[in-house]
Amino acid sequence: MGNHEAWTTVDVAPNILFDRLSDLDHLPEYIPWLTSLHRTAETPVTAQGPEARRPHQAVHEDVDVTVGGGHRDGWIDVLDEDRVLRWGMDGPHRYGGELIVDFVADGTSKLTVRLHTTETTNVDEELDRTLATIKTAVEHDQPTESSEGEQR
Repeated sequence: MGNHEAWTTVDVAPNILFDRLSDLDHLPEYIPWLTSLHRTAETPVTAQGPEARRPHQAVHEDVDVTVGGGHRDGWIDVLDEDRVLRWGMDGPHRYGGELIVDFVADGTSKLTVRLHTTETTNVDEELDRTLATIKTAVEHDQPTESSEGEQR
């Protein structure tokens, strides 16, 4: 299984960036190859907040994912305190990975994606494209200083 890693900086605070990326209902908006993602079970009680689980315990979600027109079963673990999203899927090119959001400076994050896959074609290019898509989407979705102070 091949291991791949790529990272970029994003001009958004780490907590905001992670909140956006860990919102599974909107995750396909940020991942270019992900057509849809649907939970296959009720949202677990542990997803209600950190007080409902042990420290650094992941919220585990079983999901049905549409990638390139095909459905696959998978899972996603969200570790809020660590700002880590881990996932895995079965299929002909079984793979898993993790997305990590780290603090760089006020209003800036480092976004790292690690991927473990049997696929060998264009993996690094797809990682770079995914990071660029996330960076663009999240940075352009931020209110500007002039719009924050405007009265409506």
